[in-house]
Amino acid sequence: MKFSETLYEKVREIWEKTHQHPFVTGLGTGELPVEVFVHYMKQDYVFLIDYSKLFALGSVKAKDVNMMKAFAKLLHETLNAEMELHRSYASKFGITCKELEETKPTPINLAYTRYMLNVAQTGSLEEIIAALLPCMWSYREISSMLAVKYPGSSNHLLYGDWITMYSSIEFDALTTWLIDMLDTLAEGKSERDLAVLEEHFLTTARFEYMFWDMVYDGGDWPV
Repeated sequence: MKFSETLYEKVREIWEKTHQHPFVTGLGTGELPVEVFVHYMKQDYVFLIDYSKLFALGSVKAKDVNMMKAFAKLLHETLNAEMELHRSYASKFGITCKELEETKPTPINLAYTRYMLNVAQTGSLEEIIAALLPCMWSYREISSMLAVKYPGSSNHLLYGDWITMYSSIEFDALTTWLIDMLDTLAEGKSERDLAVLEEHFLTTARFEYMFWDMVYDGGDWPV
């Protein structure tokens, strides 16, 4: 069994719960309150600023030029495609790019990104991938599930673009590359090393669920 298959089995319960989360199902039905989506969009934008740095650090720790190029592509796509989706949404609500970038991250958002950045700065390349992978992999799972469970959801006037981007062939290919790369790097690792990678993966998978919870409930710093 590939290492990624082991991880998938370990995270299955978390992702099944995520698929049932009211934020996620609201995207599919189109019934998610707009103000909740706006809160998500702003928090996710500042999340992606830090998330992009993980790909930059991945390029620094890459083992060859082709791997450097792959991480550079991930960085480019995040900054210029994924974040552009957020900027496009923001313009619909009269939110400027400056306002997006000045959004203060919530405690969950800050804890999540700082955990990944710490792993990226102090850990190995495979640790970086294990820590950042649940975000991309779970988004692919969510968007694919929504497209199947809620036919026509990708045509929704507001949330359709979100579903379309994350269920796209391009996003799938980038996610698959990361999964395959983690499997390659995990080959021959000791049980102790694999346990570290698994812990990173499960920790950030839990953070992902907490992020959905946070944006749906409006969680923020106490006044």
